[in-house]
Amino acid sequence: MAPIATVGNMNSEATVYSHGHDESVLRNHRWRTAENSAGYLLPHLASGMTLLDVGCGPGTITADLAGLVAPGEVTAVEMNDEALNLARAEFAKRCVPNAKTVVSDIHALDFADDTYDVVYAHQVLQHVGDPVQALREMKRVCKPGGIVAVRDTDYGTFTWYPAKPELDRWLALYKATARANGGEPDAGRRLRAWAHEAGLEEFMTTASTWCFSSDEDREWWGGSWADRVLHSNYADRAIELGLATPEDLEHIAAGWHSWVRECDGWFALLHSEILCRV
Repeated sequence: MAPIATVGNMNSEATVYSHGHDESVLRNHRWRTAENSAGYLLPHLASGMTLLDVGCGPGTITADLAGLVAPGEVTAVEMNDEALNLARAEFAKRCVPNAKTVVSDIHALDFADDTYDVVYAHQVLQHVGDPVQALREMKRVCKPGGIVAVRDTDYGTFTWYPAKPELDRWLALYKATARANGGEPDAGRRLRAWAHEAGLEEFMTTASTWCFSSDEDREWWGGSWADRVLHSNYADRAIELGLATPEDLEHIAAGWHSWVRECDGWFALLHSEILCRV
């Protein structure tokens, strides 16, 4: 496989969502719950709070949060109706009565100042063109004394065993594609700096991990990424940008399947979290 060329960041608020909504992506995102993805926030939630979930994805975390703040209202935001329909379907399936949905841009949220007790975003800032402006908007719509809570992973911390050249290639390709799409895949390490630049002052920074090593976990994590390498926005954009060929992607997918079969296979990644009092 040829070395990965550098493609410049678009440096604008108009970005391309690197993952898309293929089944292989949703299989991963629907695994997320408030417990495994928002543990740093849960002790601060209470019944009756109003909560804004910016970039809610398929809504599994949002539905959990709605249950925790009920009868307080939760508002789920996505960038378009196509994305938001996934959350709407989840809310309908789980009969969530206190969740509503709104199409809005995180850089210019369609809500009045001081509206919500909690403004939350999970794995969102890594995909936006101006994460500092996004945080300013999250702060703006949060009530005085309320909470802005953000969690983002950091692809530079991803590590695995045993060594697989195909996975090295996958990581380099994903990061190049994400940056060409206008995002920052190593967002986690930058959250504190972005929060300061956005004018947030009173906050705590924490970190947490996901680890996949059991046979079941390797099959789920590695299998979903093997599929995403071939069938997702990430795959299409990598080819479109000239960063990879279909043959390259087949080779990477085979590497993921090889890792899944390793009985001692292990994969871990770090998330950074900030919880800010406004």
